[in-house]
Amino acid sequence: MLQSAAPILASLNADETIAFYTNKLGFTLDANWDGYIIFSRDNIGIHLWPCDNKEIAENTACYIYVTEIEKLYAELEPRCIIHTNGLLKEMPWNMKQFSVLDNNGNLINFGQRISED
Repeated sequence: MLQSAAPILASLNADETIAFYTNKLGFTLDANWDGYIIFSRDNIGIHLWPCDNKEIAENTACYIYVTEIEKLYAELEPRCIIHTNGLLKEMPWNMKQFSVLDNNGNLINFGQRISED
């Protein structure tokens, strides 16, 4: 029944957020309604709502399940957006993951299930 979900994160500045998500993360800008921004990449959608409280963004996160995590990491790592405590590694919950902090302070985790061959 359920097909997909889109996280809704906080945006402190629409123009800076659009630049970050399009230039750094490779997302496409789908809409901007008075600062409510919608992006997409592959089958993932991310929404951001206008917020003026930095603490909200800095305490918000989402988890995006991916394939080809090494390829995505290699794409994003040179852009200097990987969280210093979120380098690519295998986690005890059977995932290989890394983390990015967006321009607002939202934490975005990218993870791929480790095959159990």
